Amino acid sequence: MLFYDALKPKRILPIYSPAMVNFELVDSSMQHVKKFHRIADFKLKNQNNKWVTQNTFENKIYVADFFFTTCPSICPIMTENMSVIQNTFKNDSSVLLLSHSVTPKIDSVAQLKKYALEKGIIDEKWHLVTGPKKEIYDLARQSYLAVKTNVDGNLYDMIHTENFILIDPDKRIRGFYDGTVKEDMKEIQNDILNLKAEYSIN
Repeated sequence: MLFYDALKPKRILPIYSPAMVNFELVDSSMQHVKKFHRIADFKLKNQNNKWVTQNTFENKIYVADFFFTTCPSICPIMTENMSVIQNTFKNDSSVLLLSHSVTPKIDSVAQLKKYALEKGIIDEKWHLVTGPKKEIYDLARQSYLAVKTNVDGNLYDMIHTENFILIDPDKRIRGFYDGTVKEDMKEIQNDILNLKAEYSIN
């Protein structure tokens, strides 16, 4: 079980819709959607060259983000903070992690595996995924509401943010957190516990 200096009281987390999120992070077709928003189906390859789909996260709570392995700025900090979540819940099969590459041509399966080994990523707990750039772009902009469009770049170019996104077993967004801030890691871990309580997951 988790122990914190001051565990926040249990609370019901909000259910986020595109209309509640900064419009820069949301595809224009989704900006006015106010309810019933869920993560779309997907099929991507992970660091072990295995398919990862929405079924991988069936009845799971998971934390998603967007990154790239050669990022010199915020990604190393985000990876370090995601590792904190990994290590906290490493023996809890109901909690998984999912990191999408925003440069899938560079981040091949082999490159993701190299990164996973360097960063101490537990394969069964944390999936690093790559795939068609359009699919990742659409997921980021239409499902996770987590990246900005690079208007100066090529089609489907993305500027990823520091956001960690908390997803419940019904594939709904329940929280956004700054993946570069240690205090937010305490909050997201607490909110994972709140979701476990909400869904009566032991």
